[in-house]
Amino acid sequence: MSIEEDTDGVWRIAPAPPARPRRRNGPRLPPHERREQLLDAARVVAGRDGLAELTMQAVAKQAGVAKPVLYAIYPTAPQLLDALLRREHSRGIAQVLEALPADLDKADPDAEYEEAVIAFLTAVQDDPVRWRLILVPADGAPTSYRGLLAGAREKVVARCVQLLEAGLAQRGGPHEVDTELVGRVMLGFIESLGRLVLSDPERFPPQALRSTVRALTRTLPTESMVSAWQAQAQPGPSA
Repeated sequence: MSIEEDTDGVWRIAPAPPARPRRRNGPRLPPHERREQLLDAARVVAGRDGLAELTMQAVAKQAGVAKPVLYAIYPTAPQLLDALLRREHSRGIAQVLEALPADLDKADPDAEYEEAVIAFLTAVQDDPVRWRLILVPADGAPTSYRGLLAGAREKVVARCVQLLEAGLAQRGGPHEVDTELVGRVMLGFIESLGRLVLSDPERFPPQALRSTVRALTRTLPTESMVSAWQAQAQPGPSA
């Protein structure tokens, strides 16, 4: 408030001007919880507007905090983007490894492969924002992130090759194949199916792709199948 002289020479106490409303930053959070809150907000912005529109202002607005709160945790937009991509990548790779069978002892390798792929595609369907960042990295993604994806993919390929070798032995072949090459082909096939789920989820839900997944395993014949084909191909005894 302030004391002002009126026109008749009388001093009056003027009321204080209304205070400007302060922007609410929500409850004070521990740093690790604030980081998760801000990354969750960045994830919403990225899913809604794309990486190119992921600005500090948009993220702060989505999180319901003032920009200084955001800058205190992530001083620059590239740092925020890097943290978001690495978090989603880490969680996504964990989902992939969880979907893979632990071992194939006393199991049907073809059925295990089919269920693992469907589990992965269901994860893609359930969280399209995360998997679009992984399977369809936008131009706004930093080069370091692309390197991270490539390195993680090699680890997944190595695990797939291990399971493939065990699976081929369990199912009875084929034995004379380049398991690394087959593993890369099968992983590329799975990634392509994931992109279909992302691009047109109504047309390509995971269960609708089950028959396609099953058809791929049938391209790998067992030794007994090869023997049967060879027997059929042999000419019969001459009359």
